[in-house]
Amino acid sequence: MIELRSLRQFIAVAEELHFGRASARLHMTQPPLTQAIQKLEALLGAPLFERSSRSVALSPAGLALLPEARRLLAEAEGLPALVRAAAEGRRGRLRLGFVSTVGFGELPRWLRIFRERQPEVGLSLREATLDVQLQGFDADELDAGFVIHAPGALPPGFEALPIAREPLVLALSAEEAMARHERLAPADILAQPLVIFPREIAPSLFDAVLAFYRQHGAAPQIAQEAIQMQTIVNLVSAGMGLAWVPESVMGLQRSGVVYRRVSGPVPVCATSLIWRRDASPAVLRFVEHIRACLTGSG
Repeated sequence: MIELRSLRQFIAVAEELHFGRASARLHMTQPPLTQAIQKLEALLGAPLFERSSRSVALSPAGLALLPEARRLLAEAEGLPALVRAAAEGRRGRLRLGFVSTVGFGELPRWLRIFRERQPEVGLSLREATLDVQLQGFDADELDAGFVIHAPGALPPGFEALPIAREPLVLALSAEEAMARHERLAPADILAQPLVIFPREIAPSLFDAVLAFYRQHGAAPQIAQEAIQMQTIVNLVSAGMGLAWVPESVMGLQRSGVVYRRVSGPVPVCATSLIWRRDASPAVLRFVEHIRACLTGSG
């Protein structure tokens, strides 16, 4: 095993090309320095210097070792700063899951600012629904995730930061007669075919939609299921039915589709950032970044 002290001694001799000056630079006497270089040469199995009574020069082996020795010392000297950066969350990795609806809001801007402020945190993104994200957490493939759910229905075992709370609105074909109205009554929609996401990808939100129908003495007429909000809106444009979507999806403009609010209490969609309680400092720094963005101080 080569010690860092041996590399420092080698570099001093290599730069001074004089054992006397190198020993003075290292604040040691010359005989121990000469012995240290001899031990290093024996350990490496090759002479590092070509010596004569008048001069000292680097051998081919010494010339090859010098840049590597400098690199190793530089890396060793940088270790304390690297460790502090990791402990403070300024260095590391962040594997982030997100549902598609978050992309319609402020997420792109938040990520851009975080990358600019924390360039040494490796950020990787994965678009995934809640069920897929939970699998990713269990497989140690995700560190944090933006998820949607009914208010108060977060998955157990996670810390959470509330991001948004918004009502669901209806996406419907512009050709529907009811599309002429700016606001719809529940009675207008209860019997209409419904395009909805599968229950497993957002159970609490799916149940909230079903509860809305039950409260009005009806059962939803599910015509089609789709996972991504973009796909759901596309199916609406194809006349497959109407769809409950978060209000933020109104920013997704699709030819032939209009968005309408429904009178009275409607299902509400909450968005949260979730992470494990034993998350890394990099994850916690990201959480604080998002918290600051939400309060306007980020």
